[in-house]
Formats: sequence, structure tokens, C-alpha cells
Amino acid sequence: MKKAILSGAILALILSGCSDSPKPQVDESASAKKQTQQVKEVAPVETETVSAENANVINENVTNTADSNEMNMASLESELLSAYFAFDKYDLDSKTREDISANASVANSNASAFMIKLEGNCDEWGSDEYNFALGLKRADAVKKALVSEGVDANRITMVSYGESNPVCNDKTRECWSKNRRVDYKLLP
Repeated sequence: MKKAILSGAILALILSGCSDSPKPQVDESASAKKQTQQVKEVAPVETETVSAENANVINENVTNTADSNEMNMASLESELLSAYFAFDKYDLDSKTREDISANASVANSNASAFMIKLEGNCDEWGSDEYNFALGLKRADAVKKALVSEGVDANRITMVSYGESNPVCNDKTRECWSKNRRVDYKLLP
């Protein structure tokens, strides 16, 4: 019985077929043809010829500006004194505060166009994780001191190298004390 009803329904669909619906009309009037054929005009490309002499002057000016900017940045960086710390400490002593004050004067005058990166460093004592944290605390102490001297906090970034960036590799107390520091780098 079910087969008969199903067969009848299928037969009805086949016999009825698709209805004859009207085909879509396309407007082929003259205005429609003009709109499809119309092309927007583009302004001609303007060119400028630069003589070889002028090109050399332009390249020299760009190179000289970049070179002088790098030389200026390097000379200013050499004026900035590193901050040194006692073993396992990140507090600032009076000598370090004086150096930071001098560095703040340079940062606010001649180096005011540059960003300042503070690089925290440690000696080899302590775990890697501890030294990375200590290096960051040292950089943060220097940042707070610079901000108190009038340097904009938004110009200062910090990074900790832990014990991975030593300036001295001897196994002496004097050498280890050179590695407990915060260095200044200028960024464009």
C-alpha cells in the first residue's frame, strides 16, 4: 500500500513537470547600452624627472641625516652612566642617584627626541628566573628615579637580561659587581 501511494506521488510529479514560467525580459534600449559601454576617464599620470645630480644630492641628504642621527644617538648614549647595585639589591645608593640625575638632564635636553631603554642585568649568582626578576626590579627602580627627575614615563621601556649579558666573565667580586647594573640605550 505504501509503495502504491509513493509510486503515485512520484508519477504525478514526473507528469506535471515544470511549469512554463515567463522568461526574464532584458531591456536593450539605447540608454541601457550607453550605461554599460560608458568608461570613466582617468587623469593622466604626472611624472617628474630628476637629474642624476639632484638624485645624488637627495640620497646624500638622506644618508647624512640618518648617519648624523645615529652618530648623535651614539654620542648621547656614551654620556649616559650605567647604574650599579649591591649584591642581591635593587635599591639606589647616593652615587647611583647622582648619576641618574645627570642622565635625566641629558634625557630631557639633548636626548629628548629619543626613547630610553633600560636594560637590567645581574651577576651569575641565583637562578635564571630570580635574576630576570631582579634585573627588572633594578630597571624599574631606575625608571622611577628618572620619572621623579622629570623624564616622561612614556619614553622609557625596560628589559631584563638577567645574567645573560655580562660585561665581565672573571670569577671575582670586582667582576661580579660590574655585571649588577642597568644600562641605558637610546631608541629612535
